[in-house]
Amino acid sequence: MYLVEKTINKLNSYGHTFFLKPNELNEVCHHLKKNSYEIYKPYSYSEKNIIYKNRFPEVVLFEIITPTDLRHQDIMGSLYSLQIEDNLFGDIVISNGHYYVYVLETYRFYFESELKKISNVNIKLNEVPLSTLLDYVPNFEYLKVITSSLRLDSVIARTIKTNRDTVKDLIKDKQVVYNYELLKDPEKLIKENDTFSVRKIGKFKFNKIITNTKKDNLILEILKYQ
Repeated sequence: MYLVEKTINKLNSYGHTFFLKPNELNEVCHHLKKNSYEIYKPYSYSEKNIIYKNRFPEVVLFEIITPTDLRHQDIMGSLYSLQIEDNLFGDIVISNGHYYVYVLETYRFYFESELKKISNVNIKLNEVPLSTLLDYVPNFEYLKVITSSLRLDSVIARTIKTNRDTVKDLIKDKQVVYNYELLKDPEKLIKENDTFSVRKIGKFKFNKIITNTKKDNLILEILKYQ
């Protein structure tokens, strides 16, 4: 509740919030009067967005210029190494061999001066027009996963083709993120549009239940981010 109040105070003081994860955005919106705010989405499928009232948020889109291939987790890890809150930057987008990250205009110079390397490789940030990714659509691999229940440990185990004990060990080692937070409760039930990621394996989204099998198992459609 403290974080919600802090975010609403920021909204009232600055006219807009910082970047919010889907669960954070939903929680804050729940405490706001209907039609009293707008939501800024950098592109149609963006996951981290901004609530604003009387001040349209100023956002910069940086392309990360690098001589080597990067992974989403490489970029994320380097951003976290800056010791900043993750609400200062938005989505990380990888498209056609190009790498992008959204940041708040207020903090652009900090990112430019501090983010010099990713995975020990020198990089450069080049500002590009926001329209660059306006029509961007994420690329997914569609997976069919059979599971006995919607428990997270079961769904994750089936998705990454391991067992629940291994998943529980991964959770203990802080290797699993669920809806942008470290997963602590493996017995929690997953819901449609929830996301989870496993370090060094990938990021996934639970899209829907396709059907039930004759043995009353569930066939799920899981999207794997590319």
